[in-house]
Amino acid sequence: MRTIVDVVVVGAGQAGLSSAHHLARAGIAHVVLDHAPRPGGAWQFRWPSLTYGKVHGMHALPGMELTGADPLRPSSEVISEYFAAYEDRFGLRVRRPVDVTAVRDGADGRLLVESGSGTWSARALINATGTWDRPFWPRYPGQEAFRGRQLHTANYPGPAEFAGARVIVVGGGTSAVQHLLEVSEVSAESTWVTRRPPVFRDGGFGEAEGRAAVALVEDRVRRGLPPQSVVSVTGLPLNEAVRGALASGVLARLPVFDRLTATGATWADGRRVEADAILWATGFRPAVDHLAPLRLREPGGGIRLDGTRAVRDERVHLVGYGPSASTIGANRAGGAAVREIHRLLTRAPAGTAADVSAAIGAGA
Repeated sequence: MRTIVDVVVVGAGQAGLSSAHHLARAGIAHVVLDHAPRPGGAWQFRWPSLTYGKVHGMHALPGMELTGADPLRPSSEVISEYFAAYEDRFGLRVRRPVDVTAVRDGADGRLLVESGSGTWSARALINATGTWDRPFWPRYPGQEAFRGRQLHTANYPGPAEFAGARVIVVGGGTSAVQHLLEVSEVSAESTWVTRRPPVFRDGGFGEAEGRAAVALVEDRVRRGLPPQSVVSVTGLPLNEAVRGALASGVLARLPVFDRLTATGATWADGRRVEADAILWATGFRPAVDHLAPLRLREPGGGIRLDGTRAVRDERVHLVGYGPSASTIGANRAGGAAVREIHRLLTRAPAGTAADVSAAIGAGA
């Protein structure tokens, strides 16, 4: 069965809901497809010990603030409830669970968005699939021989399951630090390894610093390179807990091992660390495999964007990709994408486009 619509939004996290809100305000017929079983985007899958108070800022969706949240509640509960309330308040009828398998060229300049639940024929696409579904697992010699448990941030269950265990945490980002702070309190031994020495950021991080960091990520996207995370260019924030962990040695970092063995890890200089579990806090990659039939990737491996628009196909916008991966960035990018899509759909004179832009801006 094929359904005709102007715009398909794939994903119902922050980026997808923001985009849907702006589409509704602009009066553009659209459908939102989400593979998750319930509202909440990737937040619904976060580990229970990641409470709302530990989240590094959650910018409100356009038109509705998140207020009165208990900082001690799991962020998965707080934000999922907020997203559900947002969908209800603005009548965003998200279709779920729908797994989009491919987006390809259709007839008359349309896109065909294919899934196990049907096919949608659209004039434009907003891809807001984020990264959670593509955890990155690096490969090291001997990895298959390790007899302990290996898991990724994507299926981290919280610290309780590591009680009394010897744990190696791999990765230099915020998630790795959060895991170490938790696991070290219950494990027999924790070891932190990273490819590069971690850089900790002391002092404030204001609007100017944020713009500079986003600009660095945006530059890569404009050059068609795979986007880096914003934290990779900002450094790791220092707070009281992190300072304590640095002083106690919990965050004493080792360079990444050369190989894994059946019982742990070894380095070329003869160092050995025995381990019962390896926690790969090695990040995620953009979940864009379903866009492969459109051949959007550049030789550098990324999708080159002009704003949110794919340079190789003006019908496709990526929101929550690269510089718009933050919650505030996703909001702004959603509005920007809808303004461009309106111009694409109508090829309208400037006055009409300006009217729609004003309507979108009023809901930001």
